[in-house]
Amino acid sequence: MPLRPPRVFESSFYRSPMSAQLDIRFGTDGWRAIIGDDYTFNNVAACAAAVAMDVQVTDQAHRGVAVGYDTRFQSRQFAETAAEVIGSRGIPALLSDRPLPTPALSYAVTTHDAACGVMITASHNPPEWNGFKVKSDAGGSAPPDQVERIENRLPSVSFDQVRSARAVKPEIHDIDMVSPYLVKLSSLVNIDRIKAAGIRIAVDSMHGSGAGIVETLLTGGTTTVHEIRSDINPAFPGMKQPEPVEDNLGPLIARIDDSGFDVGVATDGDADRLGVVAENGSYLTTLEVFSMLFHHLKSRRNLPGGAACTITMSSMMDCLAEHHGVDLYRTPVGFKFVGPAMLDNGCVLGGEESGGYAFAGHVPERDGPLSALFFLESMAMSGKSPTELLAEIHEIAGPHSYRRIDVEFTDDESDRIAVAVNGDAPTSLGGVDVVNEDRRDGVRLDLRDGSWAVVRMSGTEPLLRIYAEASSADQRDAVLSDFRAHLGV
Repeated sequence: MPLRPPRVFESSFYRSPMSAQLDIRFGTDGWRAIIGDDYTFNNVAACAAAVAMDVQVTDQAHRGVAVGYDTRFQSRQFAETAAEVIGSRGIPALLSDRPLPTPALSYAVTTHDAACGVMITASHNPPEWNGFKVKSDAGGSAPPDQVERIENRLPSVSFDQVRSARAVKPEIHDIDMVSPYLVKLSSLVNIDRIKAAGIRIAVDSMHGSGAGIVETLLTGGTTTVHEIRSDINPAFPGMKQPEPVEDNLGPLIARIDDSGFDVGVATDGDADRLGVVAENGSYLTTLEVFSMLFHHLKSRRNLPGGAACTITMSSMMDCLAEHHGVDLYRTPVGFKFVGPAMLDNGCVLGGEESGGYAFAGHVPERDGPLSALFFLESMAMSGKSPTELLAEIHEIAGPHSYRRIDVEFTDDESDRIAVAVNGDAPTSLGGVDVVNEDRRDGVRLDLRDGSWAVVRMSGTEPLLRIYAEASSADQRDAVLSDFRAHLGV
């Protein structure tokens, strides 16, 4: 299917004073916009009204809707607006009593048997953004058909309907969604084993809603947890955006270098992603972490099932799946694809390149704190450091070097970029022939030597993403350079 610039960035506006003819589109993970520009209380209310209409039309109103929010500017107020609109239509609205991780909201959807969930968050986007995620009744990302129904109902939401709904002020049920989530995490991971391992852990919550989760669960043993950037600060100072990638984890890396921690773990703004820093201060790529988690679940926990991952994940996973005698299922980018693939194929693990990983026995949704706990469990059960655990992977799959480049583009450039991406693919990259082409999501090119490259448009930001993995950094960079030249970026 030909690519186009994601419409999530197009303006949403009122075309007449009486009708909210909204042009809101949901990307790979909900609708996101800039606060005070497109992201307004009326537009959030309109999205909530469309969700409520869909719940009613599908005869699920009696089940209610769970609503959560992160630590961004006015997220609580936006969540209250969404809950009020949903409640005004006679649907029970369950509102979290505090900021919480997105996976905690997802889990609450299942424990309360809600029709769906709404999470007010822009995840890892810059601080001026906020967003509106919809979760299915299984707790995962809303599937494409559900999202399409909600989008299609938006044009029928009138300004008067939005204003009237906000004026009703129905009863909203504030509930604790965090405590049950903590209990669930402790049932999935050997918490006592981690607490007794004497691991010195630095946790960077990046001023997001994951603050306190890991520390609360691991208090009381010889393992120690030291949190940084755990206070609420919607400005997310000292970083471009609350995304746990190397460029944003300077304070965590410095703390490990200065204080001798055994490992550093970081979660993003809504705590559905994980970043890991090894004991030597080196950043582990998300592809390495996913591979390490998979190997741990198969070799030490002996859990059944293969893995589901996106087309942008490492070829190390192919080697590991073969090593453990299980199948690997690749999907387009987005957990709305990964989650169902996990469930349909009985996978033990699912993940995507952005650092979001999901686990069997839990909701089919990315979970940053749970990912951190499983990583810590691998250290506790093996007695090995992060670098030693990575060496295990390299012994099986060989060395791999990965890099992603994000290229920003303007509206004026979007058509040219779309033409370049949708055009003919190169026949070689980095001096190596292309042997396979996959256009399920952007373009993935597999090379004769096992290297690969992908180009695709972000579904949540105005970015062109270019990925590559090879057996060495030099070859990886040669592949990236040739691909960028071919695309003209």
